[in-house]
Amino acid sequence: MDKLIPKMQKLTQNLWWTWKPEVRTIFRDLDLELYHKAHQNPMSVLKQIQPDQLEQRAADVDVPARVDRALRQLQEYLSPVTTWGITHAGAMRSRPIAYFCMEFGVHESLPIYSGGLGILAGDHLKAASDLGIPLVGVGLLYHEGYTNQVLDANLWQQDVVEPFDIADLPVTHTVDRHGEPVHIMVEMPGRVVHAAVLEVPVGRIRLILLDTRVKQNSPRDVALTARLYGGDQRMRIEQELLLGVGGARALRALGITASVFHLNEGHSAFALLERARQRIQSDGMDPHKALLEVASASVFTTHTPVDAGHDRFPADLATEYLRPLAEGLHLPIDEVMGLGRVNPQDLGSPFLPTVLALKLSRRANGVSALHGVVSRKMWNHLYPGTREEAVPIGHVTNGVHLPTWLATEMNHLYESRLGVTYQSALTRPDTWTGILSVSSAEIWETKQVLKARTIRFIRKRSSDMRERLGLPEIEPAPLDPEALTIGFARRFVPYKRPDLLFTDLDRLDRLVNDPDRPVNLIFSGRAHPADHTGKALIQKVAQILEDPRFRHRILFIENYNIHVGRMLYQGIDAWLNNPQRPLEACGTSGMKVVLNGGLHISVRDGWWAEAYDGENGFAIGTGEIHADQAIQDQRDADDLFRVLEEEVVPMYYEKRNAAGVPRCWVERVKHSIRTLAWRFNADRMVQDYVQHLYLPAAVGSSCQMPPP
Repeated sequence: MDKLIPKMQKLTQNLWWTWKPEVRTIFRDLDLELYHKAHQNPMSVLKQIQPDQLEQRAADVDVPARVDRALRQLQEYLSPVTTWGITHAGAMRSRPIAYFCMEFGVHESLPIYSGGLGILAGDHLKAASDLGIPLVGVGLLYHEGYTNQVLDANLWQQDVVEPFDIADLPVTHTVDRHGEPVHIMVEMPGRVVHAAVLEVPVGRIRLILLDTRVKQNSPRDVALTARLYGGDQRMRIEQELLLGVGGARALRALGITASVFHLNEGHSAFALLERARQRIQSDGMDPHKALLEVASASVFTTHTPVDAGHDRFPADLATEYLRPLAEGLHLPIDEVMGLGRVNPQDLGSPFLPTVLALKLSRRANGVSALHGVVSRKMWNHLYPGTREEAVPIGHVTNGVHLPTWLATEMNHLYESRLGVTYQSALTRPDTWTGILSVSSAEIWETKQVLKARTIRFIRKRSSDMRERLGLPEIEPAPLDPEALTIGFARRFVPYKRPDLLFTDLDRLDRLVNDPDRPVNLIFSGRAHPADHTGKALIQKVAQILEDPRFRHRILFIENYNIHVGRMLYQGIDAWLNNPQRPLEACGTSGMKVVLNGGLHISVRDGWWAEAYDGENGFAIGTGEIHADQAIQDQRDADDLFRVLEEEVVPMYYEKRNAAGVPRCWVERVKHSIRTLAWRFNADRMVQDYVQHLYLPAAVGSSCQMPPP
């Protein structure tokens, strides 16, 4: 035991385990209840488990041999002979990509993410690690995390802060070549903010996080890295300066010379000004030449197709905070402010970090083909005299990290039919053709196992919530395991229309309570803590679900996060997405469902606009948009019901063979996997970034990524 515990601790010191189910299972097998109470965190499990229990369980489930095997695999992973990156991204090995993001969703035990942006960033790091791409993540360590969502007695979202213990995570203080802890400083009006530079290993990737909990800071400055997206506009601009300016200074302090700065959204745009300032101060460059050089080596990804979703800082506030950078750039403050204004001459207009990022990045992209079109239209006015289709904003469609989201049972099925090395060739279409030869019964049986597990999980979460709220237990247990089960989970905002099915309750009643063809619906999602409109949507949905007609068929699950999402993606039969087109930038949750043998039902928006071929899922609407949004909403609601009633439900229940397998449904599942899995995974996404954006930027190419 004296030798086993240090080995297990070593295994937890790299977040590689977050996408290795065989490693996670070691800790689950020690104490399943403790594992879940500890937010699926192996480090926390090791600290809390009793020594006698650890010794007994280690012997019962053969832990020593499994730990030795996992450590060997980790060492082989960290010291590869060859990788895709070694072959294709060698030019960046000595000067890596610096990937800036306000949030990173690597695992639920590290709650420094709020939703899709952070989870996408986490998948980006993990895919870059698997591919061997030289990349460093840069973010902030929010010691109070985001928030946990809890519904109160009025079914209104309350946002509960649940600080996490950094000692339960593989977070270490970085040190310089003299062994001293690395700190950085960022100038703010009337003061200097200090931050410790911490590091989290994510496979082969270094994730650098800044933490303002240092003795030099006032309580106000300590609060800068307390909570993600907290506070007012003043705190927001301070957080963004800390991320951008502080992040660039942290890289320099660590001796990391990045070839390319990749900004994942506009929150980190100030990094580009700091990078130019460093060139001016250290190399004596002309300010304008420095800005041009920075722009040639910068990549900017926008995720926001809604104009109101982009930060806007009042002119006087931004001027106050940008003066130190302007002085370091040797430029007038009005000229620096102009870099973030739509119209530089309008001195009273607000400062937009997104505009700054677009002006100082030669390569910019949306996150789906349709989002690229929307972005070119949205920002056309920044490029006077340029035709809309020629605006230099292309697209790289998002993908998801398969090992993170794939159920173990589905992985075993793929390995048995596609080959044990299929994950090394995810992006090859021929890798997935073998799925067509898998028997329908095998896919169906695998899916039923996953579905049963998900329904048990959802029932338990629902029961716990009702007990806490004093609501009566639902008897008999809700959600028929034999019924078609559809999931809907995402951020609750009006344009995502989470209430679209509730526009006709009588029709919904007939749909879900058909005695021969019942339907389960599972809803989950949260609103931003300051978004009362989104909270009202959650309350509306939750209140409707108390209608006796729906209690057994439709549930709302609190606290949507990575763990809840994983359980839903793996077990549901179909996934519903019905935003107002074209306001969904991409929407990756449906990709995770497809990989796990579910079907996607969606408006032709985001990734589905380029993915749907008529037979690999289901589409709501034609893609055409009425000028009157109210009319369009009614059209989409009518077509959603029609698709469910006439296509989805019949296909699930009809044409079953003697074993009860719905042949047409499973054939569509197989076609969905074959046509979508190779395209919409994070390996393909990161390879696209390397080939089309990182490499040209790294070598200073003047060419821009062409729009599609």
